[in-house]
Amino acid sequence: MNSSRAIPWLPALAVLGSVTSLCIGTSFAKKLFPLVGAEGTSALRVGFSALVLLIFWRPWRWPLSRRDAGYVVRYGLTLGVMNLLFYLALRTIPFGIAVAIEFSGPLAVAMWSSRRPVDFVWLASAVVGLVMLLPLGHRSALDPVGVMFALAAAVCWALYILFGKQAGHLHAGHSVSLGLVAASLVVVPFGVAHAGVRLLDPGILAAGLGVAIVSSAIPMSLEMMALKRLPSETFGIMVSLEPAVASLLAMLLLGEHLTPSQWVAIGFIVLASMGSTATARRARPEAAELAG
Repeated sequence: MNSSRAIPWLPALAVLGSVTSLCIGTSFAKKLFPLVGAEGTSALRVGFSALVLLIFWRPWRWPLSRRDAGYVVRYGLTLGVMNLLFYLALRTIPFGIAVAIEFSGPLAVAMWSSRRPVDFVWLASAVVGLVMLLPLGHRSALDPVGVMFALAAAVCWALYILFGKQAGHLHAGHSVSLGLVAASLVVVPFGVAHAGVRLLDPGILAAGLGVAIVSSAIPMSLEMMALKRLPSETFGIMVSLEPAVASLLAMLLLGEHLTPSQWVAIGFIVLASMGSTATARRARPEAAELAG
């Protein structure tokens, strides 16, 4: 039926919207680093996101079993640690490079959970694109501490995908809002310890609220909707759009122009994303027929 064929494109659009919103929010978040540091910025982002989604979704309306609570807590704690580590990485290495390094997490999930040969074609295309985006010929070495923070964030991103899938049967607003509450328990204490009363400045609070909505509240809700409808390997490959979107937005917002090889890399990543979506669409009707 036409409706069943259209289903995979709905979560695909949700992932695209999530990635775009996240990159825009992160670009503006970096401007707060000189004021409250990476820790303070992360605390504002996660803390306000939790408050916004609690008010919007009112998760107390839905029952939550002890088992599901465990899923949500693991999902949220991983999200908080991932956010903090990534912002710490952004202090010393460029945004695009940090995204590329962090993306090794979902790529590992895609490789580990893949079951069809065609998935490896799209995975290989994504890997080629990411390798081309890395500034391997850069004269100055990347800060090793920043790289380690990005690699640790990659591990958390892989766990976030797996834990998010476990909680995928819950309503997206339910799991995301409660997950961000758990994440704030990790991130906010670090931010308060680092920035202190500077976090109470009205201008900083307003900026933090905007960053939270654009870079956390909107993307997290869209991602949970996508996780409920896409297999983890397809989701992992599709978010390969993030390095490409980050590069495009860096050019538009920050004046960072891409080289020809980077444009080619974007093409490889888009190919991987579109290909994985197309093959997932064909696979679902076949699975339904086998189940019947």
